[in-house]
Amino acid sequence: MQTITLGIAVLFIANAGFSQDPDMVDASVLASATSRPFHPTPHDLTNGQAHSRFGIFGIDSIPNWNDHFFANGYDGNGNPNRLWYTNIVGNPPQMGGTTIINSPLQPVNVELDDAAGNLRVIAGHPLISLATPFVTPTLNSPVFSNALYTSGDSPTQISDAIQRAQFFNHPMRPDYHTLLQPQTAAPLTMHIRQTATCNPGSSTGCNYYFALNGDGTCCLFILVEINPFFNGFAAAVVTDINGGVITTKDISTFLFPNTYLYFGNRFSCCVLGFHTYFYQPGSDPEKRWVLNYSSWISPGLFGAFQDVTALSHEIAETYNDPFVVSDGVHNLTPWWLAPNGNCQNTLETGDVIEGLPNATFPLTLNGFTYHPQNEALIQWFAFESPSSALGGAYSYPNTSVLTQLSAPQKAGCAP
Repeated sequence: MQTITLGIAVLFIANAGFSQDPDMVDASVLASATSRPFHPTPHDLTNGQAHSRFGIFGIDSIPNWNDHFFANGYDGNGNPNRLWYTNIVGNPPQMGGTTIINSPLQPVNVELDDAAGNLRVIAGHPLISLATPFVTPTLNSPVFSNALYTSGDSPTQISDAIQRAQFFNHPMRPDYHTLLQPQTAAPLTMHIRQTATCNPGSSTGCNYYFALNGDGTCCLFILVEINPFFNGFAAAVVTDINGGVITTKDISTFLFPNTYLYFGNRFSCCVLGFHTYFYQPGSDPEKRWVLNYSSWISPGLFGAFQDVTALSHEIAETYNDPFVVSDGVHNLTPWWLAPNGNCQNTLETGDVIEGLPNATFPLTLNGFTYHPQNEALIQWFAFESPSSALGGAYSYPNTSVLTQLSAPQKAGCAP
């Protein structure tokens, strides 16, 4: 399954001039943070075969199709294997045509509450961080707006351009596209309640930490422990499902404002996004809502990772692994070891490249320079040499990020 954990750089802004609450931090807390994977299990709403244009059998979800490749490797149990199955969003490239998928954009404001569940106020400023200011720049970004790439003659969205590059010689019909059609939902508010055991100077025992903006308003960023975050996130998703805001035919984005996740200890940070799906057990066919959590990233917090880096990562990975290997078959790959040290056996195209020197692909669009992430192509996971992708590439849009295949790996990248 997928995670996005992006490489961390030293932060340059510190808070000053405000009384220090136990869970108030400054930017230095992220200076030693490292990339942390998170693979959320598809969420139960109560708590194929190769070459199939219809994809996974017995589900009600987004359009998807199956394929396979051959490569020597080992499965998750360490057994030798050569045949691997894939499942991709849209329609097969040899069919051509444009697949348009509705893409609700759900802004989620974050309210920080005390242990009793009351809104916290510091120096007259409520601890509410708004996602709504980032809606328009997200819609104007390469994720949803068109730019020109080398994989086509006409402007398109970046994830479509990546798919066209990797299937360029599949064969692919010239009119093949998989596009997102965004619609903005009314904002939701997630309440994060602090624990009564959050003590001064402690890096554990708190549900959240926060850093204020220079003027004392909330918030430069918020760090949230993964468990209370996912509980609140699940509630927001179910609210949208019940309200018909998102459907099984959508790829939905839950957009957060500089809200990053950690595991138990605030120094075990940071997750900036993930993709998964929610499902309804017992339904026939099984209903699946494909979605992602992605945080907007303001400049200066994570170096080259800015604005829609996390979102572009999650959408590109959703295109290539919409159901996060949940059947234990589709999008399981031979074990691979990325140049950034990540060792996995799943088709997670962003994880291979995050943290590398040229991980992002700066692109000026609609008067703003965005930083979507470069992605690994399927040919890299298939140990294909030479690559059948556009120009023999293993990464895109920057084809120079990955120039070599991983060495063959045993299970778990064991020696």
